[in-house]
Amino acid sequence: MSVLEEWKAPTAGQEALRQAYLGFLAAREDACARSCAAGHLTASAVVLDADGEHTLLTLHPRVGRWLQLGGHCEADDTGLAAAALREATEESGMDGLVIDPEPVHLDVHPVTCSLGVPTRHFDVRFAVRAPRGAQPVRSEESDDLRWWPVTALPPDSEDLVEMLAAAVG
Repeated sequence: MSVLEEWKAPTAGQEALRQAYLGFLAAREDACARSCAAGHLTASAVVLDADGEHTLLTLHPRVGRWLQLGGHCEADDTGLAAAALREATEESGMDGLVIDPEPVHLDVHPVTCSLGVPTRHFDVRFAVRAPRGAQPVRSEESDDLRWWPVTALPPDSEDLVEMLAAAVG
């Protein structure tokens, strides 16, 4: 994926992940397919309000925690940013979202997703801005959906702080 080849990681840790992602992509033709049991790339959207003071989080039904929007890449996605924007639009119910085409953060995490077996998500995260006054509409993919101040996140979401700091810039 050219977006990862060209991305300038902001920290040494993010650069190490970028290199690992590139190695995984080079080794696996199916690295973006959810059927890849060894792990697969996913695309997330760090949705911010127009002022960048709130982030939209979903209470994920399978994970049971508040997370950023996002998910699996689909065959008709034209790239990772397109996948993240599609997921953000579907999961937020909001039109007019604007995505920054450069990633802001990478994260690899273990998960049992739709395969039903343990795997890894190689998550590529993008900043997305909602139009002023946009109101989210919860989809069936979420137990809850709400705006949170970027400085006052819900309990058990400490792992989102670095990602949000990178998205807010």
